Amino acid sequence: MFLNQEGACHRVDMASLFYMERMADIDLLTIIGPTASGKTALAAALAYRKGAEIISGDSRQVYRGMDLGTGKDLEDYIFDSFQVPYHLIDIVAPGYKYNVFEYQRDFLSVYEGIRNRGKLPILCGGTGMYIESVLKGYRLLPVPENPELRERLAKYSLTELTDILSSYKKLHNSTDVDTVKRAIRAIEIEEYYRNMPVKEREFPELKSLIIGVDIDRESRREKISRRLRQRLEDGMVDEVRHLLDQGVSPEDLMYYGLEYKYLTQYVIGELTYEEMVHGLEIAIHQFAKRQMTWFRGMERRGFTIHWINAALTMEEKLDKIEELLR
Repeated sequence: MFLNQEGACHRVDMASLFYMERMADIDLLTIIGPTASGKTALAAALAYRKGAEIISGDSRQVYRGMDLGTGKDLEDYIFDSFQVPYHLIDIVAPGYKYNVFEYQRDFLSVYEGIRNRGKLPILCGGTGMYIESVLKGYRLLPVPENPELRERLAKYSLTELTDILSSYKKLHNSTDVDTVKRAIRAIEIEEYYRNMPVKEREFPELKSLIIGVDIDRESRREKISRRLRQRLEDGMVDEVRHLLDQGVSPEDLMYYGLEYKYLTQYVIGELTYEEMVHGLEIAIHQFAKRQMTWFRGMERRGFTIHWINAALTMEEKLDKIEELLR
C-alpha cells in the first residue's frame, strides 16, 4: 500500500539513507521492457517509494506535442497527488532529428544532477540503443551530413537501400529502413564510422541493477491492441493533424516511424482508416518483438537482466526488486 503525502515525505528522507548505504555498489537502477509491459508504471511506483527520479530511455518521448503517438502516459508519474520527477521527456520540438549522441550528453547531465541531489536515478525505457549506450558507455559522435553520398544514394529504392545498409551491419532495428530518408541517414552514419576511426570518449562506467519486465506474448499482443484503440479514441489522429498544421512536414513525421508513419499516411490520404489501423497494429506487434530481441542481445553481450513477471501485482514486483537490492 502506498503511503499518504506525509508518509511520502518520510520515505524521501529514508530513501536518501538507502541511497547512501545500499547504492554504494551500483550507480542507478534500470527498468526495461517492451511496449505495453507496464515498465513506466513500475518505475514510477519504485521512484515514489524510494524518493527517486526517473530518466526516460525512449527515443521519441523527447518530442513536445507527440504525446499519444509515443505513449507518454504522463499520468503514470502521479501517485496520491505526488508528482514523481521525470527527465528527458518533452525536451525538443517535433520535426527535430534527436539522436543517440545527444541522448548520451543529456542523460549524463541529468544523471549527475540527480546524484548531486542525493537521489536515486532510475533509467526507464524501451529504446534498447539508448539504454545500452549509457550502460555500456561506448563512444558516439554526431555524424555530419555527406551531400555527395546522399546524392549517390538518392537513385536507389527503399529495398535497395536496405540491402546496402545490411552490408554494413546486421539490422536489429527495422525502423532504420522505414523510409528512404531514414535508410539514407543510417547508411551515412555507418559510412562515417567505417572511414573515421573513433577514439574513446570519456563516459562514466555506470554500474546498474537492470530489471526487465517480462510479459508473455499473448498478453502483450492483447494490451498493444487495446492500447492502440484507446489512443485512437483519445485523439491520436487529431494529434498528427495538429503537428502538420504547426508546420511539421509529412516526411519529418513519417521519419519517426510506427504511429507517425501510418497516421500521417492516413491524414494525407495515402491509406484508408482501416488500412492504417491494420498496418499500424501489425507494426507495433513487430516492434515489441524487436525490442525483446534487443534485450536478449544485451544479455548475450554481457548484461545481467533480472526479469520480473508483468502479471505480478505492483506490490509483488516492488518486493522482488527490494530483494534484489538486499
